[in-house]
Amino acid sequence: MRQALPEAMRARDKAAVSALRSTLAALDNAEAVPVSEAELRGVALELSPAGAGTTEAARRELSEREVIHVVRAEAGERLEAAARLTAPAHADRAARLRAEADVLLGFLDGPEPA
Repeated sequence: MRQALPEAMRARDKAAVSALRSTLAALDNAEAVPVSEAELRGVALELSPAGAGTTEAARRELSEREVIHVVRAEAGERLEAAARLTAPAHADRAARLRAEADVLLGFLDGPEPA
């Protein structure tokens, strides 16, 4: 998907660019490590670590199943939103949402792993 984004941008495929950007962001969010309440409170400024990389946090590595789940969820949200846009004035927006969902579903080549 990360390789497809620049290609979609070069092709000026707005639906693909929009779908890929938001789905890649959703995947990045899913990789975030949960922060505990104690870590949110922090420590006194003079005790805070300083220097390059001190604020970096390790990221989770998503399994193939988790990636597929996120992509399916993103596509499903678009399809649900398109289904709710029934007024003729929203036909273009609904078509674009369906096109974005098609782009995402195109990356899934089989049934979800068990």
